Amino acid sequence: MADDHSSFTKDVLLVKGLKNTTLVWRLVVLAFAMVCGVYICSICLKQISTGTKIGFLDINVIQKPCPEPNIEPWEIPYVHYPNPKTYSREECSCHPVRYFTILSMQRSGSGWFETFLNSHPNISSNGEIFSVKVRRSNMTTITETLDTIYNLDWFSSASKNECTTAVGLKWMLNQGLVQHHEQIAEYFRIHGVSVIFLFRRNLLRRMISVLANEYDKNAKILNGTHKSHVHSPKEAEILAKYKPTLNSTLLIGSLKQVNDTTTKALEYFKSTRHIMLYYEDVVKNRTKLMDVLEFLKVPQTNLKSRQVKIHKGSLSSQVENWDDVSKALTGTQYESFLHEDYRR
Repeated sequence: MADDHSSFTKDVLLVKGLKNTTLVWRLVVLAFAMVCGVYICSICLKQISTGTKIGFLDINVIQKPCPEPNIEPWEIPYVHYPNPKTYSREECSCHPVRYFTILSMQRSGSGWFETFLNSHPNISSNGEIFSVKVRRSNMTTITETLDTIYNLDWFSSASKNECTTAVGLKWMLNQGLVQHHEQIAEYFRIHGVSVIFLFRRNLLRRMISVLANEYDKNAKILNGTHKSHVHSPKEAEILAKYKPTLNSTLLIGSLKQVNDTTTKALEYFKSTRHIMLYYEDVVKNRTKLMDVLEFLKVPQTNLKSRQVKIHKGSLSSQVENWDDVSKALTGTQYESFLHEDYRR
């Protein structure tokens, strides 16, 4: 009888153990089902939320990249797609732009030459930007100014309504260019800037023009107004009446200094992509302008200028002390300046 009672007790305990184990497994399965349910519900809610908000989202449209320009591989560094900060180029955004700088000296025909370029509907040459001293005070201000110009954020009368194909400026050698030539040459290299050298062969003619212009800055012959360039034959005739007196003693030294400055500039920027022009050659042969358009890779078109030449004819009629000048240069390397002439 005792054995039966013990067996009964064991059976009861076994049954209770099985019930407890089953209960635990049921709880585990229930918890797993609850976790899965919560996860599934969260996914559904996210999808519903996305579907209700999609009408209010700012969708950034990925713009189609500009087509590759049909150019030679060596041209690639000189082709740019500026993104101005001050306006949107819109339909011109895929219109490639080339950067250039006209390197010259005062009274070398650069102003006249620039008017030809700006008569082109796709070229913007922004003038003598660095004549303002603060813009060339150091390389930081120089870089900031160049960045603004080449990013098409510089507004001037040269700005065009048509898509710009070439943008640049006029830069005189004595406006920080020689002083910071290493950094500027590096800037040109990195940013793919092409250089147009424009000088005068006859440095004596340039000197006469410089002195006459300096005189008019003070005299203001044209109704109290100084004009470096004129647009009427009458104004040119009035300005040409002044005949400067040259210092014959310092003449050779002055000509040599100008020649040396030009030679140094050519050396400093010889590794930059460039074209060499002389004022006299352009005067005699306007097809030289077509060479420039080809150099800038812009459409060929007829270029015009309204400027009128001031000093014409023989040099002997433009200098007050011509005999002294002739005597000083005769027999020197600059004697040819006395005789060289050009007329169109």
